Amino acid sequence: MADTAMRLDKFLWFVRIVKSRSAAQTLAEEGRMRLDGRIVDRAHSLVRRGSVLTFALHGRVRVIRINALPARRGPPAEATLCISDMSPTVDAEPHAK
Repeated sequence: MADTAMRLDKFLWFVRIVKSRSAAQTLAEEGRMRLDGRIVDRAHSLVRRGSVLTFALHGRVRVIRINALPARRGPPAEATLCISDMSPTVDAEPHAK
């Protein structure tokens, strides 16, 4: 596993958050992603170990802490070791008012 910095789009693809590198570029360039609280609108933004990504994908908000930078796009089990999912949980029932 690499330990310096990595392009955001490459990271999203390596850890299997998206299916293709072009989908990762699109997600990063939409301007709806935050990296350590700052809005990101460039796929070449650098992520590091300890960075926190916040974004909406497939109808839910994802909050991910980067534990390690992968050296390759490996199997899903390897990818899950690189991130900690801190996403808010979704209630099974809507709140009564």
